Amino acid sequence: MNTKLTLTLEKEVIQTAKEYAKEQGISLSQIVENYFKLITVSKRDNKPEVLPSKVQKLRGIIKVDEDFDYKKTLTQELSNI
Repeated sequence: MNTKLTLTLEKEVIQTAKEYAKEQGISLSQIVENYFKLITVSKRDNKPEVLPSKVQKLRGIIKVDEDFDYKKTLTQELSNI
């Protein structure tokens, strides 16, 4: 169910965001919704029991160093495509 939300932002921010949305071929509402989803992902329930049993068995089997930067590694791998 969609609900209307009114935001007050700087005019320049809105204009730039509208241009970006148009370039991306998505609505400004979709951008805002996706951003809210991104920043609240840790607040939403991520129940392991919802995952298929095969995926549940795989969770946590890969161990990496605490300082491992998966974003850097992913960027490197994707740039090699």
